[in-house]
Amino acid sequence: MIGIYCRDLHGTKADLCPACLELLTYSTERLAQCPFQQGKTTCVRCPVHCFRPVMRGKIQAVMRLAGPRMPYRHPLLALCHFLDSRRSKPVKPREDPKKGGT
Repeated sequence: MIGIYCRDLHGTKADLCPACLELLTYSTERLAQCPFQQGKTTCVRCPVHCFRPVMRGKIQAVMRLAGPRMPYRHPLLALCHFLDSRRSKPVKPREDPKKGGT
């Protein structure tokens, strides 16, 4: 979505502009630390807000512009995002007894 946003708003062709690259890096780091991982719903429905308020506003702007364009550019990803949004609440993954403590 950030690629669509940067291409349409900032006119980039191949790479992201520095501001969008920073946003992508930040969001990737935050999502990697999400306690729900694969059981996650969309961020708007999540009880845990991982993003700082300023970055959350930037992501909302990205989604507002790129969201309606997703089905045309990435139909499979748009379908997956739609299915994730249908979850009423996130599902926390089970702890793996082999990885955890005793």
